[in-house]
Amino acid sequence: MPSPSTETPETPRTPDTPPQDGVPLSHGLKQRHLSMIALGGVIGAGLFVGSGAGIAAAGPSIVVAYALSGLLVMLVMRMLGEMSAAHPSSGSFSAHAERAIGPWAGFASGWAFWVLLCTAVGLEGIGAAKIVTGWLPGTPEWAWVALFMVMFCATNLAAVRKFGEFEFWFAALKVGAISLFLVLGALAVAGVLPGTDSPGASHLTPLLPNGGEGLVIGLLASVFAYGGLETVTIAAAESENPVEGVARAVRTAMWRIALFYVGSMAVVVTLVPWDSPAVVEQGPYVAALDRLGIPGAGQLMNVVVLVALLSAMNANIYGASRIGYSLVRRGQGPKVLGLVSAGVPRVAVLASSAFGFLCVLLSYWRPDDVFSWLLNMIGAVILVVWTFIAVSQLRLRRVLEREAPQKLVVRMWAFPWLTWIALAGMGAVFVLMAREPDTRVQLYSTGGMTLLLAAAGYVRQRAGARSSQGSHTDPGN
Repeated sequence: MPSPSTETPETPRTPDTPPQDGVPLSHGLKQRHLSMIALGGVIGAGLFVGSGAGIAAAGPSIVVAYALSGLLVMLVMRMLGEMSAAHPSSGSFSAHAERAIGPWAGFASGWAFWVLLCTAVGLEGIGAAKIVTGWLPGTPEWAWVALFMVMFCATNLAAVRKFGEFEFWFAALKVGAISLFLVLGALAVAGVLPGTDSPGASHLTPLLPNGGEGLVIGLLASVFAYGGLETVTIAAAESENPVEGVARAVRTAMWRIALFYVGSMAVVVTLVPWDSPAVVEQGPYVAALDRLGIPGAGQLMNVVVLVALLSAMNANIYGASRIGYSLVRRGQGPKVLGLVSAGVPRVAVLASSAFGFLCVLLSYWRPDDVFSWLLNMIGAVILVVWTFIAVSQLRLRRVLEREAPQKLVVRMWAFPWLTWIALAGMGAVFVLMAREPDTRVQLYSTGGMTLLLAAAGYVRQRAGARSSQGSHTDPGN
């Protein structure tokens, strides 16, 4: 493995060198935008709907599963925060991997994440369209997907503050909805909510109704529910004060994860029997609200899930365009994606949106082969990204301590021991994925894509090194 870059803060070349036309990305995100993106970024549609399958498998131990995976995510966010506060970059972990490991690592992690985000945009568009067509039967699903894609593509083509405003209000709605749910649930559990009786601990036993295997399935489901937390470190590079923004977001990650994920899972499994069919069929939050006698709970949660899906579409187009832009500025992709207009990488926005819409078309044209293959290919990308983050932090921390200790505004706890523990945790999740038939295909497909990207990145790296040596030795250059 190559040694970490000895690039110092004064070195002219950085992973986000401004474009040759002299037009850099803008810094239009305000602190309130960044704070709400950090707060709402942890609340995705997977939390509201996808957690039902995890509860059905793990039973009450789903709280343990979310707590364990939440601890892992906290460590990852702390590591990423340390590097992003020291070197704010729209490339986030990809730029850090390039500094720490080499250009091939930045190439592989960045483009894998780009594919993940663009595919997720398509999936979220399909999910949002299904909700709307449920309210307006007879309207074509594809038309709603197209409308959402155009709307958020346009939002991201505008100044970055427009993206920030959309995300601010989307996040505010999500945070308000889940906060209200937690308050009502806590009152019901305490037995002080009018019209309801406290179930006590009657639904919390047995803790492991399906044994250790059920806990494993719940753990895997919970790990992937946390995807999307990285967006705040990407957005921070375009904020008024990137270092302060990253530091504040990372420092509040612990209570956000504990409250929104672990807290809401605890409320759900306390109020509703884990084996209730409604947990999977309607979703855990709808089942809990029905248990509290909240009228129109199903439609209420559909509105919240729709907001979560639209928010994710907006954030993922933004994240994909900035990752793509950063890769190109570092010589890791087609130059046209690096063009910036009015502080926005508009070609990268269009390319990311187009790839997302292509995924939607594939879901109609080739749902059983090409689209399912694509879904499997991105299944474990987030774990690959986390692994690059941990390895990068292990290597960059020593460089920062030696060359720029003043940049360590955020520090990883108990370094290097907790970083190694986090890596061991990721390794354990990879092993668990290999054991489960449903996730084994995802693991192997993602592994194949990552190896191909790493090989391509390494070939580009070697070619670049030979070209650089030739230009130094050739007098004609």
